[in-house]
Amino acid sequence: MTTTLPELDEIAAAATAAAPLWRTSPAATRAAWIRAVADALDAATDELVEIADRETHLGTTRLRGEVGRTTGQLRLFADVVLEGSYLEATVDDADPSATPPRPELRRVLVGVGPVAVFSASNFPFAFSVCGGDTASAWAAGNPVVVKAHSGHPELSRRTAEIARAALAAAGAPEGSLALIEGREAGNALVQHPAIRAAGFTGSLSGGRALFDLAAGRPDPIPFYGELGSVNPVVVTPGAAAARGDALAQGLVGSFTLGVGQFCTKPGVVFVPRGADAFVDAVATAVPGVSGGPLLTERITDAFPSGIDALADDPAVAVVARGAESAGGAQPIVLRTDAAAVAERPETLLEECFGPVTLLVAYDGADDLHAALRAVPGSLTATLHAEEADDVDDTLALLQERAGRVLFAGWPTGVAVTWSQQHGGPWPATTSLHTSVGASAIRRFLRPVTFQDAPARLLPAELRDENLAAIPHRRNGRLVVSADARAS
Repeated sequence: MTTTLPELDEIAAAATAAAPLWRTSPAATRAAWIRAVADALDAATDELVEIADRETHLGTTRLRGEVGRTTGQLRLFADVVLEGSYLEATVDDADPSATPPRPELRRVLVGVGPVAVFSASNFPFAFSVCGGDTASAWAAGNPVVVKAHSGHPELSRRTAEIARAALAAAGAPEGSLALIEGREAGNALVQHPAIRAAGFTGSLSGGRALFDLAAGRPDPIPFYGELGSVNPVVVTPGAAAARGDALAQGLVGSFTLGVGQFCTKPGVVFVPRGADAFVDAVATAVPGVSGGPLLTERITDAFPSGIDALADDPAVAVVARGAESAGGAQPIVLRTDAAAVAERPETLLEECFGPVTLLVAYDGADDLHAALRAVPGSLTATLHAEEADDVDDTLALLQERAGRVLFAGWPTGVAVTWSQQHGGPWPATTSLHTSVGASAIRRFLRPVTFQDAPARLLPAELRDENLAAIPHRRNGRLVVSADARAS
């Protein structure tokens, strides 16, 4: 099923009509609309998981958990709307005695307008029709047009049907959510004059193409793309000696989780030369791990060629292979050294989507740091070190290259919280913003300042009688709401 361009125009017109109603909706109303979708998805979990498992092969346990994550983040954004600090409400009272005289200024963030969301293949709920991009766009006060992923079309249609019915029953306007299908329609969506911003999770090549289309419009729009990440890990000599076996088990579990199809998979692991016990433990664990089917034919076809590109490098050797499974990707661990990575990052640090990781042996801090400087921007970076290790310079390099730095555990798994950062320097993302957590709302807002405005014409949140209910700043001083003080 492919959306035609005339159909897209109708969808865009409905979203345009709905935009002012979303932007000016009271916080309680908007939060109720979002919660209604969460409740409807929870009620339909059994049906949706069955469809998702048939299309993605991710397994019912994983998929049920993902539905819970999806409805949980919808409810989080409903809470964000009610709490109000996302508005960044700011007032400077008039001061005729200032030099020069100062008018009254009131500033607030408002929704940008209709938002395009491009679904991801690897999270058919949490990064799809009603995933984090949609939830944060709604919370910001915007209708959404979703481009369905070809890897789970039936699930996308059914999810959209359920969500639209829930929105209508809750009183949300027509045009609040629409679904389109087909590559041509997706390209046209990001160029459509009604669309004011776009969110994307997917491949570097696909994201870059859409990013260029968004930037090439007569009126360029923000394009928030999550495109690719190798998620470097550094293991210090002290950590390898103190807990090498546990780290090896953690690595194997992380890079094979979801058949290696998490955007936060640890794809390159820097290990001190001579940490043979760690490498041996990895080699021992991997053969006991099986792979499985990959999400789409395109990913399935690309995985062997990605492995070949790495393995064909003269400095690369195979450490271990996982158990074979019929029609599934076989896990594999490769190894090389830091000098090769520094010389050929375009080959050795190319993201390979699937159950593969590359161990990189380094000789001392200088060797490690030269290789780290070649690592492209990533969503995460992990540092496994001991208390006595001197890692300040290493940490500085990792911090430059990632939006989330871990000191324990492994990067697969992203908590949906107020403080989460799921984004990093290019090519991990096309912006500085997160796509997970409360701050994701900031992508789909723009600031507006009202100067000497009559109170009756101000947005409701900026009127004096309503400011006390939300955190705001007045004349340079932060004012916390009464509700927040009470809690």
